[in-house]
Amino acid sequence: MFKYRKRVFAATAAVALAAGLAACGGSSSDGGSGSGAPTSDATGGDLLYYLYTPIEHLDPQRVYVGRDITNLSRTVYRTLVAFPISDDPDTANTPVPDLATDTGTSTEGGKVWSFTVKDGVKWEDGQPVTCEDFAYGASRAFATDVITGGPNYILSYLDIPTDKDGLPAYKGPYTGEGQDLYDKAVTCDGNTITYHFNKPWPDFPLAIAGLHMMDPYRKDKDQGEKSNYQIFSNGPYKLDGTWSKNKGGTLVRNDQYDASTDDPELRKALPDSIEFQIGLTPETQYDRLIADTDANAVTGTSIPPAYYSQVEGAVADRSVLVDSPYVYYLVPNFRSETMSNPAVRKALAVSTNSDAYNVALGGDKAGSPAESIVSPAVVGYKENPAFAGPNEGDPDQALQILKDAGVQTPVPIKFTYPTSDTADKWAAALKDTWDKAGFDVTLDGLGDTYYTVIQKPDKDSDVMWGGWGADWPSAITVTPPLFDSRPNLTAASDGQDYGAYDSDAFNKIVDEAQNASDLDAQTAALQQADIQLGEDVAYIPLSITKFYMMYGSDVTNYTTTPSSNGYPDLGAIGVSS
Repeated sequence: MFKYRKRVFAATAAVALAAGLAACGGSSSDGGSGSGAPTSDATGGDLLYYLYTPIEHLDPQRVYVGRDITNLSRTVYRTLVAFPISDDPDTANTPVPDLATDTGTSTEGGKVWSFTVKDGVKWEDGQPVTCEDFAYGASRAFATDVITGGPNYILSYLDIPTDKDGLPAYKGPYTGEGQDLYDKAVTCDGNTITYHFNKPWPDFPLAIAGLHMMDPYRKDKDQGEKSNYQIFSNGPYKLDGTWSKNKGGTLVRNDQYDASTDDPELRKALPDSIEFQIGLTPETQYDRLIADTDANAVTGTSIPPAYYSQVEGAVADRSVLVDSPYVYYLVPNFRSETMSNPAVRKALAVSTNSDAYNVALGGDKAGSPAESIVSPAVVGYKENPAFAGPNEGDPDQALQILKDAGVQTPVPIKFTYPTSDTADKWAAALKDTWDKAGFDVTLDGLGDTYYTVIQKPDKDSDVMWGGWGADWPSAITVTPPLFDSRPNLTAASDGQDYGAYDSDAFNKIVDEAQNASDLDAQTAALQQADIQLGEDVAYIPLSITKFYMMYGSDVTNYTTTPSSNGYPDLGAIGVSS
């Protein structure tokens, strides 16, 4: 990601649900946003945003899909600092003040950070946004039995003692257990909030700008799990009525928003309303976009490969091909008796045909084979030696690995992935060589809230699909959040460690990286951490992705930016009326 953001949701439910997580991308194939849309800063009109599958979380401390993070940042949730609207990576990756008066003050070598909250910023009911709202918001992440699915960096960094299990002794605001410990680590002095960390966090402003985990949250509005699809806004829009998980919702102007407290380089807030319409298949979306039936529409879904031939002439002028920051990968479930066997995981990796996967995904307009879970755009990238060599898979070698290990074949495995017409094709392509290698694969396509399902500790999947991009341009935001078991694995959720990988050796290397004295030492440790993951076959890389999308002819200022993770940037986009 170039202002990377988190996990990606399979676009055509797997073509990149142009709905993803962090974002290395943001530039088009020709180096720009790729848009030929008219430019205008005129306000008014109604923007339509197509989505295929339901959004999993609207709660700021739980949202962790790059598309959703950016959409919420530009419309309803403001942060202390934020990334501006820009297609220049240097500018786009440099936080600017948002709800804070500046970009923060660091002391004690990056272990203490302070920010002063602006005066005059209000919630949608007219009450002021306070320092205490920020303190309460961050505290919610520690309630790991309730606030699930979101980023967990703060659990590792905040200066709070651990319990006998090595977990933070503070258990969140709902039980109050360890509240005094939290209140020492996060303090308010008037409008100034100060965070005390147990290790240096020199790029903390990047974490604030790229995620919502540090967002303010009003205590009297918190209903725990019931808050998941509620929006209480401090931005230029607010939710009109309620949000329907399967249908979506509409954002309208927030009459308590004061543009003088904001920066137009963060939010132009041009449309009068933004309707998120959930449930249209990628094919239906592109039938409408190609015909320009909904001239006011944008989408977070990539063009299905079967529609490529229709993107020509004037239609092609409304298309963009964007380098995304995401890598797609497979995760063996270490809780599965089958996948707990190293030989089975190795055979699965050897027989994985990532060439066929990428062809089914859409060819060179969709992605290319990956050699690591870390994107080549991330500082310190190296190909993982465990996945070097040809990418077409070797069923014969895989079958021999199983035989040498005394594994009885065929080996039944269940492969879980986010379904769509395109996804079903690449799933079938993977199954083909896996079955030839001595596996008996059952395809398990999910059409609902995919990540919520695969984060459940009691899932019965043997192998799962995933997509990820760095939360900011460092591998420290890739392998640790995905595979460090300590902040991830709880009784309620596997967090981002979908396969429940739990390795003391890997965790030790993560500690070395997080406590490294300089960037070179941190990079070297992270490269070793990736090697450890490869040796354990904790993941299997599939694709470095691209987004190929369209927009309606009445859409103005269409742009994708590093800040928006390669998705349409709602901070800039308007509608001609």
